Formats: sequence, structure tokens, C-alpha cells
Amino acid sequence: MTSAGRYHPYSSMADRQYNPIESYGAIGNLRTVGLICANGSLDWLCFPNMSGGSVFGAMLDAEKGGRFRVWVEGASSRQRYVEGTNVLRTAFLPKGSIVGVTDFMPLWGSIRGKGRSTALNEVQRLVSCRGKDVDVHVEWRPRPDYARQRAHVERRGDAWTATWNGGRLSLCGLPEGRLEEDEHGPAVRGVFRLKRNEERALVTRYCSDDASCAVGASKALLKRTIDTWRGWIHTPVDRENSDWAREWTHMVSRSELALKLLIHDDTGAIAAAPTTSLPEVLGGGLNWDYRYSWLRDSSMVAQALLALGHHEEAVEFLEWIRDASEASCDNEWEPRIMYGLHGEKDLEEIELTHLDGYHSSRPVRIGNGAAEQRQHEVYGELLTTGYELLRQKVPLDARTMRFLSRAANKVCEIWEQPDSGIWERRGEEYHYTYSKVMLWVAVDRAAHMAQKYGLEGDVERWKETGERIAKAVLSEGYSEERGAFTEYFGGDALDAANLRIPLMEMLPFHDRRVQGTIDRISEELLEGGMLARNTEGVERGEGAFIMCTFWLVQVLALSGRTREARALLENASEVASPLGLFAEMFDPRTGYQLGNYPQAFSHIGFINAVMYLLYAEDHEVPIPDPIGSDGHRKALGRRHVEGVDPRGEVKGRTGRQNRVDRRSHD
Repeated sequence: MTSAGRYHPYSSMADRQYNPIESYGAIGNLRTVGLICANGSLDWLCFPNMSGGSVFGAMLDAEKGGRFRVWVEGASSRQRYVEGTNVLRTAFLPKGSIVGVTDFMPLWGSIRGKGRSTALNEVQRLVSCRGKDVDVHVEWRPRPDYARQRAHVERRGDAWTATWNGGRLSLCGLPEGRLEEDEHGPAVRGVFRLKRNEERALVTRYCSDDASCAVGASKALLKRTIDTWRGWIHTPVDRENSDWAREWTHMVSRSELALKLLIHDDTGAIAAAPTTSLPEVLGGGLNWDYRYSWLRDSSMVAQALLALGHHEEAVEFLEWIRDASEASCDNEWEPRIMYGLHGEKDLEEIELTHLDGYHSSRPVRIGNGAAEQRQHEVYGELLTTGYELLRQKVPLDARTMRFLSRAANKVCEIWEQPDSGIWERRGEEYHYTYSKVMLWVAVDRAAHMAQKYGLEGDVERWKETGERIAKAVLSEGYSEERGAFTEYFGGDALDAANLRIPLMEMLPFHDRRVQGTIDRISEELLEGGMLARNTEGVERGEGAFIMCTFWLVQVLALSGRTREARALLENASEVASPLGLFAEMFDPRTGYQLGNYPQAFSHIGFINAVMYLLYAEDHEVPIPDPIGSDGHRKALGRRHVEGVDPRGEVKGRTGRQNRVDRRSHD
């Protein structure tokens, strides 16, 4: 199993035009994220934030995209994270020596929630030598604004400065560098000799007049940055239950840190991923920009972090999306499915035709046309986030409570309308089964919040709407012929999202329709121990959707099929990068990750899969009764929604389930 705290070997990839997605580590400062390959190349970095224009974009065009590389010629390399941080260390291993490169973006202060930290928009690269003297190579090739602008580079003292319309980037620490020009723009190249126990700091800065690069100052910033990350991850939950995740402790911590990287400190918005246009299918056109805050993805991040003890992020996300949705209203209130990191609603999708794309996967896109879609599952995730905060005794202010009530009321108005679904199908809208389920979740959680936590609203209307939605799902979303819930009403295609029906508590796990859905999905969508998201994904050759695989782990675990769940989780853990990071997809045919990286969805899924499996195996977990468990169902007095045939129940329950039956609940 991959451990994020250990070194992992990676052969030299200098001869490859494009490096595997999983060969990258991520660093960041809660404003932007950089991706650094095991070969020492910083191949993705946007300024001033994640959704800004790239200054280094070699991941999307090896020739034109730009990079900042530090390496030792002919040496193999390995990478690891400094434990409990997003500080990355790459070790080059020439004969008789070890050259270390410590990469980080300076960050200090409190990062519990937003707006309390100080960050520098710069990448520090601290280079050290142990053993024989070594020549270290450097290439700094800025290509601003997704390589749409050509930078002017000049030397100013010992530093190099690139300027373009609207921006400036500097390189400090390479006085021996030389300026070169080619058809794609300027580059600074240099080689310096590093002696035994010698160190050097290389720094690239955005829009700064600071030309310093002293090793002592870099080390001081490094210590503050390490302390900051460790101060955040070591929550009271971590200290009291430091090993609750057992053999997956390191990977859960890495997922926790990866999710935090995606939170924009200025606003509390949460990006789905820090990249754009990394393909779902190599050479194909399924290339999308994920550098925005989807209500669905962000709500799930908030819930996962809340489970790990980080309530500030969950509260502040809800407050931000409340403000963003209210500010974007025209005549009629309805939250959009995604926003920019500062609440922008205009996310026009543009194709960058001058870029070749990762492994020639065109088009490269910025912006996302799905922002204009309707996705009804967002209501269920928003209300679940509010519900989880309240049941964990985290208070919400009056404005946020009114926002949640308003969202529940909106469900009563729109639930009979079609939408584009969780997978954002472009073109015709359908009555997606999962969308209806999540609309039911929204009014169900609202009704429970009204009964237990004082949410004001028309509870009877919410309950009545929930009953009508449930009847529609059970009568139109289930196919007796297929023996499973289908992707949309009246269809016969399968959708892995329907695995969440029992997790959301519309039906119990032992219902025959739930078990039939699990079995059909496993039979038709599972390949090499990894699950495709739907029938359409299988037909068009997509990789397996990592989040969906983790959903299957969860439902198998709570169905009492813990042996199957454990085997699946162990297999899925192995597809993580050597550093413990997940992209959106994994191709079981090639063994490579696909899609934007690191992907919030996948890391959420991993955290939840570990928690649900260990819960089902009768271990203590951070949330004693997670949603979907027998314990939570009994605490709410939940039995069956109308339409469940008790004769259709499937026998067989876990020891955990039998135990929680005897527990008392508040």
C-alpha cells in the first residue's frame, strides 16, 4: 500500500515529452497550487490564484507551456512529503551523492478557516547536496497567460525578471544563468556546482520587488510553513484518535491535506481541482476546467473535513455560498451549480487552440460551460452539510439557517423538472434518478433540522414533497427488468451514483432493490477492481471513476459485505500516486491516472471509504454514527420510505450493525 510519508522511487523521465499525471506532487499556499514532477519540473502554476492564467503550463503543452525545472543530469529521483505538510522533497541520486530539492510556497499564521494566514505568491526551491560535488541544472521558462502572451525577460542585478501585459515574474538565485530565445519565447538556463553540504535557494516570485534569495531566509520560511501545516492537521480529533484510520492513517492525512490545498483562503470557496483539461480519455475531447467551486463537490469537501474535525472550513464555505448565491440572483432566487473562487458567475468556456494538450488531448479549455446547467443534486449536498454541522453541535447563524430553509423551499418548486445530472451531460435534460434522490435528501434533512435544531419553514410541505419524490424514484427510477435503479426515469443504463441511495437513507441496505443495484453495477461497470461511473462512460472508453469505486466500498461495507469492501479498498488504494494523491480517474487497462489532479472528489471518497469500512468492522471512527448507518437511522427513528416492500428485504447483517441496534441514542 502506498504511504504518503515515505520515499518512492521514480525512474528518470527526462526523455519523455509528457510525464504521468501520478508522477506529480502538489504544493500551494491556499491561493494557488503548483504541480512538480518527480523529475524536478514545475509544470503547472497559475497566478494570482488557482483560476488565474498559468505562468508554467508544460502539462498542457510540453513545447509552448513553460516550466521551472531543477535537476541533476542522468540521475534517478524519488519524492516524498514532509510528514503532515504540503511541503515536497525531491531527492536526485547521482552516484556518490544525494541532491535534495525542497519545494514549498511560504505560508504562516492560522489556517483554521479563512482569512487568518499570510502567504507569499512565490515558489521556494531549496537545493542541498550530501556527498560528492554535483552539477545542478536549472531551466526557467515563463509562458504567461496560458502562453498567450510572450514575456520580455531581462537581468536586473543578480535576478531575472519577466514582464508582460498585466504581470511580472522574477527568478532569484541563478546569477550564472544565461538568456536564450526560441520561437516560443525566452528562457533562462544555468548550471551551478553544488559542493558537499552546500545549499542554495532558488525563488520565483509573482509581482514582487523582493530580489533576495538567502538560504537562511528560505529556511526560516520553510520552518514557518511546516509549522503552519502541522498546526492545522493536528486537530483535537487527530490527537485523541491519531490512529483511527489504522493502516490507512498516512493516506487519510494526505487526502486531508490535499483537500485543504483546494480551499481559497480569501473567500472560503473550494475548487474541485487545481488544473484544467487533463483528459478523461487520452487524445479525446473530454477535457474540462475544474478550477471553480461546484456546490456539490465543495459541500462534500466540507462534510469530509468536518468529519476530521475541521468545522471552520465547513461553516465558512456555507456562508460563502450563501453570499455568492444571493449576490448572483436576478429576479428569482436559485443557486448556480458553480462559481468562481471570488463568487464570479460568468465562467465562459474558451478553447485555447494554440496549446497541444496533455498527450495531444484537445481541446484545452478554460472556463466551464456547465456553469449554465441545472444540477439538482446540489440541494441535497447543501442541506446535508448544514445538517452535519448542526448534529455535531456546530451552530449556524440566522442568515445561514434562512438560506438552508430557502433552498428546501426551492426543492418543492423544482423537483418535477429535469436537469443535467451529476455527470453534467451536455444537451438534453433528463429526469435523473440520482438527482431526484438528492432532492429528496434536501427536504428530508430540512425536516429533521426543523424538528431537532430549530430550522424554520413549512415542515409539512417538505415532508409531503419528500414523499412524492420517493414515490417517483421507486416507481420510475427502478427497473424490474434490470433488477436495478437506472440512470434516468424510463431508461435502462446504469449509474454508479445510485449506489448512494442507501447511503443517503432513502432505502435501507437490506432492501432487495439496493442489493440488486449493487450487484448489477458491480457486474457491468467494474473492471480491474475499479468502477466506471455509468454505462456511457464504459461505452466511450473512459477510465474508472475513482470516487465511484469508493462509493462501492461504502455500500458493500454497510451491507455487511465487509470482506468484499476491504478487498476493493485495498486495490483502489494502490492506484494512488506514490505520494498518495488521486486524479479523477484511473485507467485499469494502462495503469495510469486520468483527469484533473489532485481531485477533490477522489480524496473525499477515500476518506469516507476508510471511515465506513472501519465502522462496519466495529472500529471507532470520528463520527460514531455516519449517515447511512443503522445507528444514524435509528437515531432519527427512520424506518422505510413509503413504497418499500418489507418482503423484499435481504437477510444478513454485520456484527457492527447488530451492536449499534443495542446502543442508546440522544
